[in-house]
Amino acid sequence: MRRLSTLIGLALTVILIVCPVALAQVQEYDVIVVGGGGAGLIAATAAAEQGVDVLLLERLAFLGGNTLISGGVMNVVNPEWQKALGIEDSVDLHYEQTLAGGDFRGDPELVRTLVEGALPALHRTIERGLKFDPKEIFVVVGALWPRTHRPTEPAGTGWIRAYSEAAKAAGAEIRLKTRVVQILRESPLKGRVYGVMAVTEDGTEIEIRARRGVILATGGFGANVELRILHNPQLGPHIPTTNQPGAMGDGIIMAQDVGAATRGMDFIQLLPLGDPATGELPGFITSAPNEVIYVNKQGKRFVNEGARRDVLVNALFEQEDSFMFMISDSQTVRDPAEFGIPLATLLEQGRVVKADTLAELAEKIGVPAQAFEETVRRYNESVINGVDPDFGKTLLEYTLDKPPFYASGRVPSVHHTMGGVAINTKAQVIDRRGDPIPGLYAAGEVTGGIHGTNRLGGNAIADIAVFGWIAGESAATDQ
Repeated sequence: MRRLSTLIGLALTVILIVCPVALAQVQEYDVIVVGGGGAGLIAATAAAEQGVDVLLLERLAFLGGNTLISGGVMNVVNPEWQKALGIEDSVDLHYEQTLAGGDFRGDPELVRTLVEGALPALHRTIERGLKFDPKEIFVVVGALWPRTHRPTEPAGTGWIRAYSEAAKAAGAEIRLKTRVVQILRESPLKGRVYGVMAVTEDGTEIEIRARRGVILATGGFGANVELRILHNPQLGPHIPTTNQPGAMGDGIIMAQDVGAATRGMDFIQLLPLGDPATGELPGFITSAPNEVIYVNKQGKRFVNEGARRDVLVNALFEQEDSFMFMISDSQTVRDPAEFGIPLATLLEQGRVVKADTLAELAEKIGVPAQAFEETVRRYNESVINGVDPDFGKTLLEYTLDKPPFYASGRVPSVHHTMGGVAINTKAQVIDRRGDPIPGLYAAGEVTGGIHGTNRLGGNAIADIAVFGWIAGESAATDQ
């Protein structure tokens, strides 16, 4: 009897040691969305509105991702609103500029899907409660054309509010502080993706199965210095980032573990508008290149402010300390400034400097007054004449001659990673053989192949709005 008791005890011990998964929680939904930024919330909304059970998992304690701290602006060819403002545009032009802006390294089919889907995506978003000002269509830095639409709510807050409300209203469940650590596939390189392994804040491991599909919306890897350097060694660790801390590329790595192909991982975009202290975006005056000029520490312009973002950054790296000032005046400065921060707050913090004359502003920011005044005079002359002989800027709209004048210091900062998992126009993740991985979808900055070497300003929100919705519908309806 004693021997039998001992054997039973040993058997139970072995079961507990070798079968810990048997003790883990197992749950099941139709669709699992990994990531609670803009792409994830839009995907969750689209899937839930198809009438399926949806679970969204977010590793951080709040929703939003990079969308929350972005400018929130969206490129859309919108003939009704644009024509009222005298703007001529077309879907074909948006397509051509997006391809050319990425040096023709973007997938033409994905780019066509993006530009054709932008207007329907805008309409869906308005229907779900985010408002846009029809008169506020402009050229965000690096956008190349006046098709950028600005929400009435600051930064990306409106996108997150509207789609978190829409997802919940459609029945999606949202869990915060839950990190997905593994994608579950029937075998590592074949078969269907059937769920994920997740870990809660207290360390509890959960196996969550997906009857229909898993959607990756985990964002890029702009905050992961090691991964950035691995794929683009020229970007040293000293370069800050505009990204939120969760942008570590986890989704890309997990997708690769189940056979996903990647595209363009070395294409990493910097923005010339980082805060000198933090690298973050909030704090500058305006993002519209027709409203500002950029000057270096010698008080001189050095680039066409309306150029592509990579052109702007490369030119900035050639300046002393890779540092510039954005210069504006009373007719172009925004209050509240970009990202909804009151101008008075920025002035109080010293992130924006104000002066009644150009000479006074030059003294305050430490640039040679004579050179600075000549720079502004020559630029104003270019605006009046409609020709910029120095740098070929075509976005010439405002002279800078209405005091007070404003300056804000800026440095290059890692902003967007164009590379990520390969997808097709149904947002299905593609494996290394070129075939869709059954049950796995992706949208947003976790994907690669759309923007090529350089993303146009304003195209990221269009990307998440278009492909987030496609991913949600595909996962909910594909069998």
